[in-house]
Amino acid sequence: MKRIMLAAGIVVLIASFALAGAPKNYQVTGPVLEFDGDHITVLKGKDEKHEIAFDKDVKVTGGEIKKGAKVTVQYKMIAVSVEVKEPAKAEKPAKGAPKKK
Repeated sequence: MKRIMLAAGIVVLIASFALAGAPKNYQVTGPVLEFDGDHITVLKGKDEKHEIAFDKDVKVTGGEIKKGAKVTVQYKMIAVSVEVKEPAKAEKPAKGAPKKK
């Protein structure tokens, strides 16, 4: 019985770690401004455009995606690459310039 409880505890612990690292889900609703199969652009409000990558694995329900159709897009923000740069060095004051106190 103790082994079963220990095994169940380990499974729950592993599952909680897996769920904690999952990216957050977002959604945007509005009319389609542009759709070409590779990306979809949705207008949120009067001037907020959301351009979202689109691939063959995206599940589409309720009809055909076309310009002007009202849609709700579920998406996740996932980094593709990160470039780290050195911090900028502070400039040295020119010779003869007054020192700050």
